[in-house]
Amino acid sequence: MPFQLIDPAALSGDPHDPLQAEEALLARAAAGDAVAHVWDAPASLVVPRSYQRYAALADAREAFAARGCPVWLRLSGGGLVPQGPGVLNLSLAYPVRAPMGALSETVYVHLCRILADALSSLGVLTHWQAVEGSFCDGRFNLAWGPGDDARKIAGTAQYWRRVPHDDKAQPLYAVLAHAVLLVDADPIEINERANAFEAMIESGRRYEELRIVTVAQALAYECFSMPADLRERVRATLIERVKDASPPEQ
Repeated sequence: MPFQLIDPAALSGDPHDPLQAEEALLARAAAGDAVAHVWDAPASLVVPRSYQRYAALADAREAFAARGCPVWLRLSGGGLVPQGPGVLNLSLAYPVRAPMGALSETVYVHLCRILADALSSLGVLTHWQAVEGSFCDGRFNLAWGPGDDARKIAGTAQYWRRVPHDDKAQPLYAVLAHAVLLVDADPIEINERANAFEAMIESGRRYEELRIVTVAQALAYECFSMPADLRERVRATLIERVKDASPPEQ
């Protein structure tokens, strides 16, 4: 069952609100479809619902919205993720017949491989690992560079939702797997924006510019020529890889 690419125009509600888009994708997965959404957004921040524990969240969201940087909530866990020009997102949603979280590592590896294959065809070799000091750090970051010098080029997250059905012996879930890829965003700007928000809500988190890398930077470090249409090239390559993919084996 290959993934069906979703036309962003077909999604109801605010096209830049990830929560609304995620609900639409999960509904398709609950109906038995495997769908993919490749998208970008204006300058904004996206945080998990767990950030609602910070008393200053509402005031911080209002202040950032007044600056032209809305702060959206999302379903998956993890931490803050910056959005904006030069950031590309991939969201996959599909049904899984397995106990809650039983295939969580499989879901992550499947997503990372799609991204890694797409980037490899552009000359950027990556692997997955934690990158301390990067935003929304996790074991399944996609990273560029060796060992302790590796930098995060993409972050990943997932969310599972139980789907009611007749066979009680075999749980059914709609799974959402999401990746955010740094194509040619300004690392200094996105880190400053993320750090300013974390400081405003007094989370204690602070991110380091040198712990992330963009596709453009990786190509430059490897002395590859820089395509003038890099964003379009990365998007097209990722879409082609998604079209060739199916959900992970269960």
